[in-house]
Amino acid sequence: MLVTGTDTGVGKTITTAAIAAAAQAAGLRVAVVKPGQTGTATGEPDDVETVTRLAAPATGRTLSSYPDPLAPLAAARVAAAEPLELYAAVDAIREESDKHDLVLIEGAGGLLVPMGLRPSGEPWTVGDLVVSLGAPAVVVARAGLGTLNHTALTLEALERRAVPAGVVLGAWPAAPELVHWANLTELVPTLLGVLPEGAGGMDPGVFRRSASGWLTPALYGVLDDWRAWAEGVH
Repeated sequence: MLVTGTDTGVGKTITTAAIAAAAQAAGLRVAVVKPGQTGTATGEPDDVETVTRLAAPATGRTLSSYPDPLAPLAAARVAAAEPLELYAAVDAIREESDKHDLVLIEGAGGLLVPMGLRPSGEPWTVGDLVVSLGAPAVVVARAGLGTLNHTALTLEALERRAVPAGVVLGAWPAAPELVHWANLTELVPTLLGVLPEGAGGMDPGVFRRSASGWLTPALYGVLDDWRAWAEGVH
């Protein structure tokens, strides 16, 4: 399962951790794979380290890392490093699929960010990766203004590739405004979950116990009534 986003900074990593925690609570053995990690020179924990701290999946694996906070292909070129090859990524993920019940693939930025190179020398994206794997996708989106267009574009791009997809709101504010409720109403037909703002700062034990309540059964959670959820967060 691919976890992608409408943009960078929308909550992909915390959503990946939440799905991993919910799936493990449901008894699944979970692997998390990050094909391309950038910005490692900052010294901050990388995405797999963050997911591991919050959700403790059975396996966490990063396939390629680059120092600069750029798209992975650009970061590889700036660092004069070898770009990740598409079929090497496919093979690595399939290897994890053989050993786990669920593999979560966390993208970088949005669906069409250049990730690496094909054997032909052409760039590939996580959209190409998910098609090669025949996997479904989760689109992590913002809750606020501007999200409907970005979400619709990403879902349309996935639909054109015949990739089943749903949406998770990556950071629901503690004091939602009219725009947040209006967006929620529009997105409910495709909505698979809503994470509270600041979830990544929770104690890992609290995070793991809470994750199932943020996600619908399609993502191994227990959230099945949006009206009841909305009344509960007022």
